[in-house]
Amino acid sequence: MSLVAAFEAEISGRLHEPVMVAEVAALLSAHAPILFVDATVGTGGHAAAVLRTTGARMLGLDRDADALTAAAERLAEFGDRVTLRQANFTELDGAMAGCGYSQAGAILADLGMSSFALDDPERGFSFRHDGPLDMRMDRRDPIRAYDIVNEQSEPELARILHDYGDERAARRIARMIVDARRRRAIERTSELRAIVERALGSHRRGAVSPATRTFQALRIAVNREVECLGALLTRGPALLAPRGRMAVIAYHSLEDRPVKERFRELGGGTQYALLTPKAIKPSDAEISRNPRARSARLRCIERTAQ
Repeated sequence: MSLVAAFEAEISGRLHEPVMVAEVAALLSAHAPILFVDATVGTGGHAAAVLRTTGARMLGLDRDADALTAAAERLAEFGDRVTLRQANFTELDGAMAGCGYSQAGAILADLGMSSFALDDPERGFSFRHDGPLDMRMDRRDPIRAYDIVNEQSEPELARILHDYGDERAARRIARMIVDARRRRAIERTSELRAIVERALGSHRRGAVSPATRTFQALRIAVNREVECLGALLTRGPALLAPRGRMAVIAYHSLEDRPVKERFRELGGGTQYALLTPKAIKPSDAEISRNPRARSARLRCIERTAQ
């Protein structure tokens, strides 16, 4: 059975389907890494693929405790080769040191939202399900989407929607949010969606919900995704062993642009090689099977020097 076929057989309704699993496994297993670090292990899809194709030990990090529970079940067959930690990937170097490692042969970060969390109404990530305005990947964090929506100033709300959601109508939406919360607090995803739809109309070209950009922007702000990605791109490459590889999967330009720029910068020097001059994209067959893969972009560098 092929690697992709094995994963298709493994996927259940409870588990997130990994994007470009064969491509990731091929890139990261090329030099038989001793330590593989999955900085966003999720429910363990990519991790299982790499572990099956290498003899590596693995350190898996994730901010989401529920995802780690699912990953532990999925990766149980690999026994003590697997160590899981609830941590942000900004803590990558400390987590590695805590396990006795200073370098990794392979590092992966999949920046996409797991369907495991996205489809859970109680997490508040999606406008498709009514739930509390939460959106925290790590529910130990103090700031929820509720807090931003109900407490930030109108100019700051507009900035968040524009910068993180590329929302052209950011000011109008921010103004309507502030008007609505003067009457009572905005507590539910359905309430926020209704406000955005009143501001923009209920439909946009291509049948994309008008709430899409607003929810993306709030999720990015709640989880400090831009700042965290910057830290990973600064510190992650230095943790690679010689011939070690770091791969990142991004899903929108706010993520992909800094990855592309950082990897090109590193690849232009003498210590790293850029393995993906052009991003690797999912095949048509994968997109047909898993439409959420459509926007994924995979980039990879290799450390070439001590």
